[in-house]
Amino acid sequence: MKTSQNPQKYLSELHQEHIDFRSILNFSKDELLTFNHRLEEIAKANTIQEVLMQVEKFQNHFIRQREVIDELLHEIGECERRIAQIAEENNVATDHRKADDHVELREKLETFQKLYGDLKSDYMTFLSKTF
Repeated sequence: MKTSQNPQKYLSELHQEHIDFRSILNFSKDELLTFNHRLEEIAKANTIQEVLMQVEKFQNHFIRQREVIDELLHEIGECERRIAQIAEENNVATDHRKADDHVELREKLETFQKLYGDLKSDYMTFLSKTF
């Protein structure tokens, strides 16, 4: 939710979108934990330097993705606080009250999903070659 140049959406729509965003991000965060556990198993079972370098590379990427997820979750929380404030200031039902759309947040989530999907694909390829 930025300036009034943004298109408007109902507060209830924005809130539902935030719920959806959080679901995607939390699922990805859980998935990263599973991926990391698998990397630990691979590292313990291998002494090949090339494999260990790949493990470290993926671990670093996973750390960065968790940071991005946390940043996006924080931003969603900020947007939710603004929605709550708007709703408190005006007693009109949230499905009748509009606010600026969060275009930038949606774009950030789409970028995250693309980059995360690419990382996940690379990781799956690595797994298939390692075992």
